[in-house]
Amino acid sequence: MSRKFIVGGNFKLNGSNEFLTKLVEDLNKGNLDSNVEIVVSPPFVYLDKVRQSIRKDIAVAGQNCYLKSSGAYTGEVAAEMLKDIGIEWVILGHSERREIFKETDEEIGQKVAHALKAGLKVIACIGEKLDERVNNKTNEVVERQLKAIADSVSDWTNVVIAYEPVWAIGTGKVATPQQAQEVHKHIREWLHKNVSPNVAEKTRIMYGGSVNGGNAATLSKEPDVDGFLVGGASLKPEFVTICNARANL
Repeated sequence: MSRKFIVGGNFKLNGSNEFLTKLVEDLNKGNLDSNVEIVVSPPFVYLDKVRQSIRKDIAVAGQNCYLKSSGAYTGEVAAEMLKDIGIEWVILGHSERREIFKETDEEIGQKVAHALKAGLKVIACIGEKLDERVNNKTNEVVERQLKAIADSVSDWTNVVIAYEPVWAIGTGKVATPQQAQEVHKHIREWLHKNVSPNVAEKTRIMYGGSVNGGNAATLSKEPDVDGFLVGGASLKPEFVTICNARANL
C-alpha cells in the first residue's frame, strides 16, 4: 500500500509574533506538494495564532501535552485543551522531553494513549543516544520505547512514529540513508511481530535528525522512510524544499 508522506516542522522554543507571522506568510505563499501531509508545531503561546492564520492544508501540532484532562498540574497543558482550540496533532516523547525533562518510556506511552483518546493525532518520537549507537544498542532502545507505547495503545490509526537518532538532532550529523532505512525497517518489523501486520504496513515512520534541503530528497527515497520531523530547518525557507522532497522522484 502507499503511505502518504508526512513532514512535520517542530519550532521548539523559537519564534515571536513578528517572526511567526512572516514564517506563516511564506508557507501560505509556498508552492507545496499537495501529496504531502504537512504539520507545524509552534510554541504553545502561538498555537492559536498560527492555527488561525496558516493555510488550511497545513495542520498544527502541540509540542507536548500532559496525561491528565484537568487538575492541579501547574504549567501543564491537556490534550483536551489542544483539541478545544482546533489543534489536530501533538508531538510526544521527543528526545528533549526524555533527556531534559526526564519523561519515562511508560509516561510517554500513557501520554500517547490519553492524547489519542482526546481525539488528537500523535507523532510519537523514539531514538537512541550516541553511546547507545556506538555500543550497538539502537534496536534494543527503540524496541523498549516502542513497547511502552504498544502497552498503552490499542488503535494505531492516528499514530505516526518519528525515529530520531539523538546523536543527529541539532548536531549537523545525519544518519546516512542506509542507516535510517535500517532502523525504520527494524521498527516496521517490530510492529509486524508485536502489534500486527496491518499496523506495520499502515503506520508511517518519519525520520528526524538534522534534515535539511540538501539531504531530504535522498533520504526520502528509502522505502520505509515515510516523512520527516524537522527541527531548525523548519524555521527557514528551505522547509518548503524539504516538504517537496518527493515531488520529483
